[in-house]
Amino acid sequence: MNRQLSPSLKTFILLDIALAILTGIYVLSPQYPISSTQPLPVPLPVLAVVSAIGIFILYGALGFIGLELARRLGLPEIWDAKVSNLDRVLVPAIRGIGIGLFFIAADLVFRHFNSVGAIIHPPFPSSIIASATAGIGEEMIFRLFLISVGTWLVSTMVLKGQKQNEVFWVMAVISALVFGAGHLPALMILFGLTSFQQIPAVFLVEVLFLNGVLSLVAAYYFKKSGFLAAVGVHFWTDIVWHVIFGLL
Repeated sequence: MNRQLSPSLKTFILLDIALAILTGIYVLSPQYPISSTQPLPVPLPVLAVVSAIGIFILYGALGFIGLELARRLGLPEIWDAKVSNLDRVLVPAIRGIGIGLFFIAADLVFRHFNSVGAIIHPPFPSSIIASATAGIGEEMIFRLFLISVGTWLVSTMVLKGQKQNEVFWVMAVISALVFGAGHLPALMILFGLTSFQQIPAVFLVEVLFLNGVLSLVAAYYFKKSGFLAAVGVHFWTDIVWHVIFGLL
């Protein structure tokens, strides 16, 4: 018997395919960090294909687990009938634009105190690809997978169905901290820092604070309107922050 895929699962698969394709395109970009500076063990097109396939499998598998556990927890499906397209698409876009503007204002203040200056942005047009891959991929890992798995394990397996809302927000905070910390290695490379001890305290606060704000707002919309809403918040934040501000 053939079992049709749900619209939500179809959309998730399409997002995973888009993530893989964008990853491959980025590897082929002249602005890819290693494409013109380091010898490669394989030709660049092969590396692009391998990277795309790896991303598709890894992110797809983790995201699918998160999608299934989110459904069991009663969180909104991607195309949940109880969520309007206004709440699913437009409102998250507006919130993301607002967060992007907040990031810009915060950067203009923090750069005077963080000992490293303004945060460096991906070069254009790679910044557009980076915004899309971060919006899809990072939300798959940090919201859809991490929050759903953590909430399900603790509230369902440990607490026997109790305190799900409280556990969700504890996991959202943990996800925000992990998400912020995950940006530190790349920033260290950009600023020429060779150890975590070299990270200025104010700069560490800035990175964790700004990424924490984005994470918690994305988690709120993930809980309220579903995974696509979280992707929208993240994507539009990065468009304003990395693409538009990065061009100024």
